Amino acid sequence: MTDREQIKSLIEQAYEARRTENIDALMAAVHPDCKFEIAGAKPLAQAAGIAQGHAQLRETLTALIGNFQFVRRDFLNMVIEDGRAAVHSRVVLRFVPNGKTETTEIIDLWKFENGKIIELTEFVDTALVNEMMR
Repeated sequence: MTDREQIKSLIEQAYEARRTENIDALMAAVHPDCKFEIAGAKPLAQAAGIAQGHAQLRETLTALIGNFQFVRRDFLNMVIEDGRAAVHSRVVLRFVPNGKTETTEIIDLWKFENGKIIELTEFVDTALVNEMMR
């Protein structure tokens, strides 16, 4: 999948599915061997970690959806080239269990294979996320 508009559309659909908490739509967009990572040092960042394959991914995304709500997302930049994409967003993020809400920026690095998401690495301020979870 290298068509820029197809990739852009798939990214937008994935973000919309995440915003509306539609786990089935998210899972439909990912390759069976998809790898999802929230970058960070696991001992220091509670949200950091890797999930690979549909079973782990569904479990991880279900937990994230239950705990973190994307109240708003503003796209700052999107670069798409050769089946890959980088998206820089400013988000308003709410930790559902305690209602803490913060604005932060996120970088997502995407890789696509056969019209599906095969890899997504998210870079977020893990220190801020840890604080929100207190």
